[in-house]
Amino acid sequence: MFRFRLDGSSGVPPYLQLVHQVRQSLLLGYLRPGDRLPTVKEVAVDLAINPNTVVKAYRQLEHEGLAGGRPGQGTFITGTLASPSAEASVALRGSLETWLRDAAEAGLSDEAITALIATVRHDVAHGIRQGSGNDTMEERVG
Repeated sequence: MFRFRLDGSSGVPPYLQLVHQVRQSLLLGYLRPGDRLPTVKEVAVDLAINPNTVVKAYRQLEHEGLAGGRPGQGTFITGTLASPSAEASVALRGSLETWLRDAAEAGLSDEAITALIATVRHDVAHGIRQGSGNDTMEERVG
């Protein structure tokens, strides 16, 4: 059965963490249409959070067309998200694991790794090439 987790130091509101976990699980194929999510009560007790937080997350998932409630039965996955092929996922995961080990060996902290990934994602999305000299770190990060 699917289980949520929370990271109190992430700065992301708990309900959004729940939404993101469902979205990521859909992308990775861990959740599929028809799968049942834990009940609001189960999540609230398991994570020691207010049930309204879980309700807010489930409503967001319903709004996105990814989940829907069935009276008396619970909340179920109703939508999908595009995901890469299994072969591509395995290859990319292997590359990422190697990169993360290299980053750890280079002495990067978890926060530094997260910051570097965010910066590179931003640069790629905006067509910025490393060392192009046309931008400052503030422009790339912001």
